[in-house]
Amino acid sequence: MTNPLLAEWATPFNLAPFDAISDEDFAPAFDAAMQEARAEVAAIADNPDAPTFANTIEALEASGDALDKVLSVFFTVAGADSNPRRQELQRDFGPKLAAYSSELYGNKQLFARVEAVWQARETLDLTAEQQRLLMLTHRAFRRAGAALTGEQDKRMRAIMARLAELGTAFTQNLLADEAGWHIELSEADLEGLPEFVIQSAHAAGQEKAADGPVITLSRSLIVPFLQFSLRRDLRRRAFEAWTSRGAMGGETDNRAIAEEILRLRAERAALLGYESFAAYKLETEMAKTPEAVRDLLMAVWEPARAQAEADADKLTTMMREDGINGDLEPWDWRYYSEKRRQAEHDLDEAALKPYLSLDAMIEAAFGCANRLFGLEFKPLDVALYHPDCRAWEVTRQGRHVAVFIGDYFARGSKRSGAWCSSMRGQAKLPKVQGPVVINVCNFAKGDPALLSYDDARTLFHEFGHALHHLLSDVSYESLSGTSVARDFVELPSQLYEHWLEVPEVLERYATHVETGAPMPPEMLDRLLKATTYDMGFQTVEYVASALVDLTFHEGVPPDDLMTAQRDSLDRLGLPHAITMRHASPHFAHVFSGDGYSSGYYSYMWSEVMDADAFAAFEEAQGPFDADQARALERHILSQGGSSDPAELYTAFRGRLPGVAALLRGRGLAA
Repeated sequence: MTNPLLAEWATPFNLAPFDAISDEDFAPAFDAAMQEARAEVAAIADNPDAPTFANTIEALEASGDALDKVLSVFFTVAGADSNPRRQELQRDFGPKLAAYSSELYGNKQLFARVEAVWQARETLDLTAEQQRLLMLTHRAFRRAGAALTGEQDKRMRAIMARLAELGTAFTQNLLADEAGWHIELSEADLEGLPEFVIQSAHAAGQEKAADGPVITLSRSLIVPFLQFSLRRDLRRRAFEAWTSRGAMGGETDNRAIAEEILRLRAERAALLGYESFAAYKLETEMAKTPEAVRDLLMAVWEPARAQAEADADKLTTMMREDGINGDLEPWDWRYYSEKRRQAEHDLDEAALKPYLSLDAMIEAAFGCANRLFGLEFKPLDVALYHPDCRAWEVTRQGRHVAVFIGDYFARGSKRSGAWCSSMRGQAKLPKVQGPVVINVCNFAKGDPALLSYDDARTLFHEFGHALHHLLSDVSYESLSGTSVARDFVELPSQLYEHWLEVPEVLERYATHVETGAPMPPEMLDRLLKATTYDMGFQTVEYVASALVDLTFHEGVPPDDLMTAQRDSLDRLGLPHAITMRHASPHFAHVFSGDGYSSGYYSYMWSEVMDADAFAAFEEAQGPFDADQARALERHILSQGGSSDPAELYTAFRGRLPGVAALLRGRGLAA
């Protein structure tokens, strides 16, 4: 029988036929597609005709279609619905993909053709997008070491292969730690927990085949447990397990892996002539230099730490009133902060959650996209990779735009966090194709599923990434959607979060899951006033992670990861009761791959822009100003990576922003 991964997909919108694909299909499909991709690249490199943009750059753009098709399916299920066989395949595919990448970018004959087109660029009469594609292709070869020869070339290939192995191992170790730990709760242990936490704990217990409710290391379960549990001993036990992921000892310990990754990255950068991996990585970003990143982070760190220390004093006073002496600890912060929030803002998350059902927040995200960009969403009945997944056809004025898939619930087979990916990117060449976009989250399952306000913000955030894909309108897939500089990619996602805070959006969509009644005006008012509550804590834990990431990649790689992490935090003066958002052994953004390495700062870099961009709407006719929405789509959301991000933002706003809007938005301005 024909392997379904290699066959033509006679499915609605050419979606992957998940119901026909088995795990045993992946390896043979991968090998066949890899062989085809190599043949396509060899044909380009060996072409006897003189190099042209069409027979070299566009030909490279069109190559590897079958491999992309196989991997889009595989990496979707490997991240969102893993199992031992898929983990084994990841370990097998990683080095092979690294070797293929090394072959591609190390192909001297191919690089000579790319170089020839690059040198002739002024005579080729290329469009602006073609010029961009040529520049990015040439730069990718150069930065991958295409100009290296001899032993240096051989060493670069070995480094890239080993990094692929280590990134896969880091991810799988983290997944194993997250899936392998839970704490069973007795009825007495449930005291103080709201009903939504109890329901989620029972649902998690059923998944773990436990006799009763359990707390797992899923963020959507452990965070509310830390907020509400009266049992300080259990809070400590849960917190220490949560922050020890990747550092629990044994076969799943990530510390030595992270140390080796840092050493290899530094060596890679040195081979390419850069003084550090951070200097290498940031060359292609808006920030450009490590110094620019550190300046931004430190401009935010000082006011954030001052606010956090003032808040810690208030929480310590509350703890003393409970008869607890000693220091405020990290497992105390969320508990007393929640009590303080209820006291100061009279905002009870247990009372708030029924107004933030998952279905209502999906409808809200879709509704805002309709008002801003004219997008419409129709449910689809198609085979997907897990029963929890849902799909919609996206149209505009009756014309098909894309397929959007949502996979919202936490489960043991899914890696932690939330993300957006595309199984197929938008393109016009070599063929017209609409995108297939997926949002993956880890919300606690319930009947009905209720979200915290942070969960709802995450949903809007990831849907902002989705809009970047859905509204893409470029010629080449490698430039479409979120194919932009890392410190620009978070602009659409963080900008879209602002619409969740628009009062008329909450007034319409935040309705009680049982009665259908809108959120009471006084609750809505308290919610919006509390949006910057605890922002000192949130900013400090994030910036601490970003600064450690930068420090690790800016200088000599550390001999001892945890000692270097501690020393870096001590120099910053991290408050005792706050930890890094992501300690190094579970810092998947940085160590699962190169994506956010030296780049975790990018969320804040983008926030500088998103605060300023939303102000453009406020300065006009309001959040749904039609002219601003058209400008946002025209200059940013539709453009992908077809132009320099600073040029795109300046075209939208008329200038680049400063940090002042960010500090005001976080409530940290003096």
